[in-house]
Amino acid sequence: MKVQCPICAKQVIWSPESAYRPFCSKKCQLIDLGEWAAEDRKIAGKPAEDTTPKHIDIEEIEAMIAQQEDDFFKH
Repeated sequence: MKVQCPICAKQVIWSPESAYRPFCSKKCQLIDLGEWAAEDRKIAGKPAEDTTPKHIDIEEIEAMIAQQEDDFFKH
């Protein structure tokens, strides 16, 4: 079976002997990896929840620590 390299569209034989399949070469494989790392390629999905920390004042932090059972925080 032959497939097209996702980067350069060159024909690639899909077999165990094709070390970089579905890519035609190490170069195309690394180009693809770089695009994923730079977030130029993404898998569609629901937007992530906002995980930005909300402002917590020192009293709230001390109250949370006081609720811990571990004595490590209380010394």
